[in-house]
Amino acid sequence: MSSVLYDAQGPRARRRNVIFTGLFLTALLALLWWVYTNLDEKEQLDWEKWKPFFSGSEAWTTYILPGLKNTLIAAALSMVIALPLGAVLGIARLSDHSWIRVPAGMIVEFFRAIPVLILMIFGVALYSEYTNVSVDDRPLYAVVTGLVLYNASVLAEIVRAGILALPKGQTEAAQAIGLRKTQTMTQILLPQAVTAMLPAIISQLVVIVKDTALGGAVLTFPDLIAAVSPMSSYYGANTIASFTVVAVIFIGINFALTSFASWLERRLRRSKKSTGAVLSAEDTEELNPAATGGTYGTGAGGAT
Repeated sequence: MSSVLYDAQGPRARRRNVIFTGLFLTALLALLWWVYTNLDEKEQLDWEKWKPFFSGSEAWTTYILPGLKNTLIAAALSMVIALPLGAVLGIARLSDHSWIRVPAGMIVEFFRAIPVLILMIFGVALYSEYTNVSVDDRPLYAVVTGLVLYNASVLAEIVRAGILALPKGQTEAAQAIGLRKTQTMTQILLPQAVTAMLPAIISQLVVIVKDTALGGAVLTFPDLIAAVSPMSSYYGANTIASFTVVAVIFIGINFALTSFASWLERRLRRSKKSTGAVLSAEDTEELNPAATGGTYGTGAGGAT
């Protein structure tokens, strides 16, 4: 049976797909068996190496939970700062004034081109030489600084692309009723663009959570990754077990974040579809200060 989108496969194509699927599953099972046997030979699957995470709370209270707390603090601070900063930079890149648009574009392109790890290292040097930040707080400040500068520049491009993706008729209609550019952006364009930008924004927030691990691996920031080394040494070189537990925690955090984003996106789309209200004269006058006494004053198009 054929479809509008594709032609149905014939007997030979179906047989070929079954063969390829069988070969792939066989190769996957062989790979998993090879990994299992190697880990078993090196005694990485012994219960003694996994026992600290399932019996008793010492490993969690001493290593994992403090590291998780620092990871969440760094990620939350970076998100809270990077989101509004990225929105401002993205809107600034759309400005008609070159003295706003050009510097914003230079900032975005500069920090977007630098690896986030280098930004973190520069942050450590900056806070060491030119500030009075304590030695214990410098890794956190450096991690947040690097994440904010890099991710704000990426979020700025997401915001800019989301706004430009809207039909030009939205802007033209707002100008036709006399809305100023600020009103057009805040009341017309941004509310519509947020829903379209949400998946990309959440993907970047997931990147922020994952990139906090760079601070633990390089800058001695006491996060989840930094907790692996002392934890592995204390419990008898259970490196594989420690990294597995940390990886599962990261997966759980990011899955919760993406699940919340999916729920929020569905809610926003339903709320927009369910609203069928017609603007009254008072609502129109509130949106358009130029409209007084039921008639429009001089608007963007010069009509009276």
